[in-house]
Amino acid sequence: MIMALISSILKQAKSLSSSNLSTNYLQRSVYLIPRVGGYRYMSSDARKENIVIVGAGIAGLASAVSLQRFGIRSLVLEQAESLRTEGSSITLSKNGWKALDAIGVGDQLRDKFLEIQGIEFKLDDGRVLNSFGFKDEDKSQELRVVERRVLLETLASKLPPDAISFSSKLSKIEQCENASNTLLQLQDGTRLSAEVVIACDGVWSPMATWMGFRQPKYAGHIAFRGLGYFPEGQPYEPKVHYTYGRGLRAGFVPASKTKVYWFVIRNSSSPGPRITDPSILRQEAKELISDWPVADMLNLINLTADDTLTKNPLYDRWLWPLISPPPFCGKTVLLGDAWHPMTPNIGQGACCALEDSIVLTEKLVDAMKSKHISVEDAFKAYGSERWSRVFPLTVMANRVGALLQSENKLICSVRNILMSKLKPRTMTRHANYEFEQSKRDRR
Repeated sequence: MIMALISSILKQAKSLSSSNLSTNYLQRSVYLIPRVGGYRYMSSDARKENIVIVGAGIAGLASAVSLQRFGIRSLVLEQAESLRTEGSSITLSKNGWKALDAIGVGDQLRDKFLEIQGIEFKLDDGRVLNSFGFKDEDKSQELRVVERRVLLETLASKLPPDAISFSSKLSKIEQCENASNTLLQLQDGTRLSAEVVIACDGVWSPMATWMGFRQPKYAGHIAFRGLGYFPEGQPYEPKVHYTYGRGLRAGFVPASKTKVYWFVIRNSSSPGPRITDPSILRQEAKELISDWPVADMLNLINLTADDTLTKNPLYDRWLWPLISPPPFCGKTVLLGDAWHPMTPNIGQGACCALEDSIVLTEKLVDAMKSKHISVEDAFKAYGSERWSRVFPLTVMANRVGALLQSENKLICSVRNILMSKLKPRTMTRHANYEFEQSKRDRR
């Protein structure tokens, strides 16, 4: 029943993406956002920039690097004093690596992280449900766990020293009537007049709020994550070790020769208070799985550096057609989590953000170098192509999470049967994404 429901939702989402509803959704007239503070930003002290990217996360930096490969400079605004490298790791599948290859950093990162060969599913009593190799049915698949810090630093290293402006937090945003530029004011009083704004400012994006998007919705789960460190070398084979219980799941996977990524996800009726104390996070994560036969995981949690320990409620936003605004307003456009935050249950959040950056920048460059395509038309094309991709994946990730986190005994039994029959191709098919440019090149 659960899988039938999931299938029904996804079929509806895909049919909408190929119907006139999708076109209508993306071709709604762009409305003018209510103004803030009149039009005084058009004064001569507003510094002019061609392209401003808001947010120096994965999506923002990848977009800046992607633009640079076409010889186009951008300015990246980051509200923090330095790169936000806290946190542990992200999972990148074949589609994520295609995007990294497109901007010229794939091989540099491959040298630092292990390729994951397969996965093993267990129950909380230690019984093995299933195991297989990711390449068993498709040799082209590629999966690696990449440290967030290393990914961000690698992307940033490809940009000129002055490309990222730190301590640059937005305080006001305004799109002017009868003017093509977007006006940005920073908290320090700096004023920018940008021809194009690419908003990559994360799940709680002020830019998305400014454009009329509703706030992301809490999914009912909280994730503990960390990175265990073995200075003399970690002892595990390169595969995902996954354990399921009722309302609780956990797993670990080697990231490199010395580091192992782990996670524990539990149900919670509310996000709860924000806790950052590493000792509290470490203890809470260990207590959740203390009754499971997972001595390896308990050891990993003990070996985790404080700065990689995190506890995050999981959120997403479903981009319903005819209800959600388009991802652009004038010459301002949303990208990655700012537009389509999704839960990590199928490992596609970062991959889709990287896909976004490639698709958007290629269409934007076409518009900037052509007199026949406007920037607004490029944004419409980007929104149309990406919506039909990210909406079904957001729904899938949410529903998969609901199934895996169920506390119902009957549903857990059905889940266990389904997991025991799971095939590699089913698990990896969402990674088989081709960029439109690649399709055209093949023709």
